[in-house]
Amino acid sequence: MSYFLYHSIGTFAGKEAAVNRALAGFTQAWCAEDDGQWPDAMARRGAFIEAWQRLIGAPDGSLTLAESVTGALYSLMRGLPETRLAGGVVLVAQDCFPSLHFLLAELGRRIGFSLRTVAPTGGRAYVTDDDFLAGWGPEVRLALITWVTSTASHMADLDRLLDHGRRMGSLIGVDVTQGVGIRPYVAQADFTVGSSLKWLCGVSGAGVLQVMPGLLADCHPEFRGWFSQANPFSWDLDAFAFAPDARRFDNGTPNVLPAVASQPGLDHVLQTGVPALAAHNRALTGLLVQGAADLGLPLASPADADRRGGSVMLRLPGNAAALVDDLRHQGIHTDARGAVLRLSPGSVTTVDHCNELLQALRGHAG
Repeated sequence: MSYFLYHSIGTFAGKEAAVNRALAGFTQAWCAEDDGQWPDAMARRGAFIEAWQRLIGAPDGSLTLAESVTGALYSLMRGLPETRLAGGVVLVAQDCFPSLHFLLAELGRRIGFSLRTVAPTGGRAYVTDDDFLAGWGPEVRLALITWVTSTASHMADLDRLLDHGRRMGSLIGVDVTQGVGIRPYVAQADFTVGSSLKWLCGVSGAGVLQVMPGLLADCHPEFRGWFSQANPFSWDLDAFAFAPDARRFDNGTPNVLPAVASQPGLDHVLQTGVPALAAHNRALTGLLVQGAADLGLPLASPADADRRGGSVMLRLPGNAAALVDDLRHQGIHTDARGAVLRLSPGSVTTVDHCNELLQALRGHAG
């Protein structure tokens, strides 16, 4: 089997056994006839949060779980004072993950901000940094940056964008979902949202929201509950008080299982190291890019390796869905968006797998 689907669900050698062990440990503690269930569950949840903080260099107490990236963004934006956004502009790129755009469009109607969606120029399949900056003036109250796009693997120059955004006085958020775990990321924006799927080899339901301390104090989330408090067991209905840290973005009884099942993937990335994973990936994506050029298949991704995430997207001349089916029957697992084939080699992908894929593509080129 040849696996090129890290942009969807990541994997690593021994993943099934590692996830089974993690879930079995949780099951044993949860099913014991004692009072240790919640202490064990919360310790596992805490280990997941600590691993994410290490991964992105986030300050202690600045990160918590969310059911999804969309849920994380909703919690953040509905936690801001509406005056921070009302009457201004929220900036996003057209190649953001669609779910986030759906949410922003509705929040704009409810809160009263204008949503400015930056389109690609020059016939490219992605919004360049120049495109994004051209739409980013001082009227932008909040900019949501897609660090690596899911449709072209364009990787934004975060240092450049963050510097510009600070000069504009904007709040800045970064969606790291398609890049974290395969390219180095250090939390510097006002907030970061992400998922434990993709290169982190986790499961759905284990999204995260990270908010810098300077912004945390201004956030009073609309979606709240007993776990939003420093002491969840304070049940005085007239004395609700938010936790001083990212726990204020928690709400009802927490869902622990996604964190438990995603921990092995986080451990794999942290133990292997992002630099080693990135070096392996860059070698394989370089091979794919050269092979595609030899076959006359144009890139939908940037040609410059320093402007790409961990994926390579190819424009196909024919039926992409039919090609994906044909490759699957050959034991080569890919996917497509429209006429664009998405290829994401990771730790279980080898040079031989890439050569096998390129050979299979030979009959579909031209």
